Amino acid sequence: MKVSMIGSAVALLLLIPVPAGAGVDAQRLEHLLTQDCGACHGLYLTGGLGPPLTHQALAGQSRDSLIATVTHGRPARAMPGWAPLLSASEIAWLVDRLLQGSPAP
Repeated sequence: MKVSMIGSAVALLLLIPVPAGAGVDAQRLEHLLTQDCGACHGLYLTGGLGPPLTHQALAGQSRDSLIATVTHGRPARAMPGWAPLLSASEIAWLVDRLLQGSPAP
């Protein structure tokens, strides 16, 4: 029962919006977005091994769903989970940046 309650609490914490830029190194995350994400999603995030991450491609996707994907990955689709390397606020910053249509080509 305790494990279930802890799991539920963690899941709820992932749903709490984090203000963009709260305690993150924006320059490092911009680099990660273009270099690391771009390695699979294409130089301009227009698609490659992974699907496009452009503003148009993400239209209609929920922020929470995107955060969950970046956090936990999609192993069946070769998308790694970034939770071991990034904090929740850093992941939220990356998702918010993508939803804003950044980085621009």
